[in-house]
Amino acid sequence: MAMQLTSKAFLDGGTIPKKHTCDGENVSPTLEWGSVPDDAMTLALILDDPDAPGGTFVHWILYNLPAHITEIQDDLLREGQLENGTMQGQNDFKNIGYGGPCPPSGTHRYVFKLYALDRELELQPGATKKQLLQAMEGHILDRAQFVGTYSKV
Repeated sequence: MAMQLTSKAFLDGGTIPKKHTCDGENVSPTLEWGSVPDDAMTLALILDDPDAPGGTFVHWILYNLPAHITEIQDDLLREGQLENGTMQGQNDFKNIGYGGPCPPSGTHRYVFKLYALDRELELQPGATKKQLLQAMEGHILDRAQFVGTYSKV
């Protein structure tokens, strides 16, 4: 069975609540997943906006999340390395951790991509999406995707 990714905050294809955007508290949403491959060692997450005017805009990067963990609670700390060993990368706001939806105009899609990996990645906190994708190459066991939308208030 393929991995699934969901959120208690909104449905797949649904509107991301204001709380999780630049118009609200700008805190990360709760995410849950299941059916992670038994041989997975870590998970990685990328949240980006493919509808951004200048090209895909990265809002959040997580990696080396232990594979036995099945959820992230909302308002995750914006630190490079978390207590459980999870690391966060640099988003396109040039910050570590989550940066919520903040489209200049129109409705944008925000794509949460979860990857099950067969190893821990040799990356320091603050890695970019490009660095993460390079490190994951050849180590992805499965993936899941979840999409939210948001329009600027």
